[in-house]
Amino acid sequence: MRELYELMAPCHFGLEAVLKREILDLGYEISSVEDGRVTFLGDAEAIAVANIFLRSAERILLKVGSVHATTFEELFDRVKALPWEACLPSDAKFWVTKATSVKSKLFSPSDIQSIVKKAIVERLKGIYGIEWFKEDGASYPIRIFMMKDEAVIGLDTTGESLHKRGYRKLTAKAPISETLASALIMLTPWKADRILVDPFCGSGTFPIEAAMMAANIAPGMNRSFLAENWKNLVPRKHWYHAVEEAQDLIDDKIETDIQGYDIDGEVIRAARENARLAGVDHLIHFQKRSVSELNHPKKYGFVITNPPYGERIEDRANLPALYTEIGQAFSRLDSWSEYVITSYEDAEKYIGRKADKNRKIYNGMIKTYYYQFIGPRPPRRETGNAIEKREK
Repeated sequence: MRELYELMAPCHFGLEAVLKREILDLGYEISSVEDGRVTFLGDAEAIAVANIFLRSAERILLKVGSVHATTFEELFDRVKALPWEACLPSDAKFWVTKATSVKSKLFSPSDIQSIVKKAIVERLKGIYGIEWFKEDGASYPIRIFMMKDEAVIGLDTTGESLHKRGYRKLTAKAPISETLASALIMLTPWKADRILVDPFCGSGTFPIEAAMMAANIAPGMNRSFLAENWKNLVPRKHWYHAVEEAQDLIDDKIETDIQGYDIDGEVIRAARENARLAGVDHLIHFQKRSVSELNHPKKYGFVITNPPYGERIEDRANLPALYTEIGQAFSRLDSWSEYVITSYEDAEKYIGRKADKNRKIYNGMIKTYYYQFIGPRPPRRETGNAIEKREK
């Protein structure tokens, strides 16, 4: 019988439901959903599958345990009591890469990191019978989340965050992350056979992520992960099998209507290069064009976009005119649905319409709103059988 682990997948605050659905679609059982994190049960193979296939997760952590601690002495003793030898070999290179503390008596991240490292070393000294660890083997970074004196501790299987798909070599200013873009697309009813336009495409993240979904390209196919070197926990065959499965699922012959516009020609060139690196440049039409020129003859399309927020003070004066232009463009797109993520508080006022739905999402430390202007559903396509029945 395969050993089951608790695997933790952090995500953007406000997008836990999207990640939960992704994990369920992969066939894994959810054990808990908290703010910014979904925990699920999976075997060693699940570590490889989750890293390669999940679009909205930030990383995959292997949960070692959770401890209650209100003093550093308690923290030391309880972390030392965890079975670290089950996951850290004697040559492991391990360190506490990040500690966060919310509403807890222990609030200093650097002190928490130091105490936890010491506790693990003391545990492993007794287990392996050695006084000094060379730490010249595989890397096992450790992350700790403290909430109300409860510390959850996990090993980072991923390494560089999962938003680093490997295709975005060139970025525009204020880019949206790949994981956030994917999650926002998945919050809409958009499917590959529907039109999608991003009139502020920047380095191309929304169109590229949409094209990867349309072609069923797994987001983690073209990058490496720390746990590939954890031979004691995840056999190499699991990584090979997951990548082979991902390759078998690709359908890049699909026909799409995905478009990205930007007013800056240099940015459009960068977006095209990023799309080429992602293997989806043939599925996206990029064009230098302003939002005032946004138009499309077809009905029932989608706009999904991340317009300027006015991060710099000198840009804020331009926002009312810009969002008025956005609203005018939307009014020309009869029967379309529009989805806008922005931190601009007056977005609805100048777009000239109240959103049908509005979701608060944290983009890093910036509080943003995902305004959803939902258009009508397209009429159902009749099959040949339905037409034949009516004619009879």
